Amino acid sequence: MTRRLKPEEIELWKKVAGSAERLSLAKPPPPADRKRPVKPEPKPKPAKPLPQFRIGQTGRGDGPGHAFMSSVADQLHNAPVHMDRKTHTRMTRGKLKPEARLDLHGMTMDRAHPELTGFILRSAREGRRLVLVITGKGKDRDEGGPIPVRQGVLRHQVPHWLTVPPLAQLVLQVTPAHNRHGGGGAYYVYLRRL
Repeated sequence: MTRRLKPEEIELWKKVAGSAERLSLAKPPPPADRKRPVKPEPKPKPAKPLPQFRIGQTGRGDGPGHAFMSSVADQLHNAPVHMDRKTHTRMTRGKLKPEARLDLHGMTMDRAHPELTGFILRSAREGRRLVLVITGKGKDRDEGGPIPVRQGVLRHQVPHWLTVPPLAQLVLQVTPAHNRHGGGGAYYVYLRRL
């Protein structure tokens, strides 16, 4: 998400850019206490001039790429399948009906985590195999600041909570739900047989 700069921000940038000095790439001299013969240093190559850039101009894209973390849905989609492939395919296509569901809408993390833990432990004790955990897609809270804010805190935390103890021993597979069961705002949790 981008925003337009205010005129006073552009003026400030021009002042800062005008007062900046290029750093020297020459090596610092060696300490005087060493008794090595001093070799004449080769002349440094002239520095390549920096390309001109103005605020609002689009970049050329010739810099190195960024290694952003993939989304939770992509991570779960690319995760190895630990269950029967045929059952997994039926589950991801929405053909299996969840035996129980937990709705975490509107909960904070400190309230949702114990709810999720209790729900999964009860479901495993009662012999359920497929449960649905609804997190919601989350509100868009990014206000255009310099640090982006992820949308949907619970949507990103629930898969992590399901892969750490005490739930890791009970959960066989976590997959985003089919659209008829909530789509990107819900997860199928396939439990191990006890």
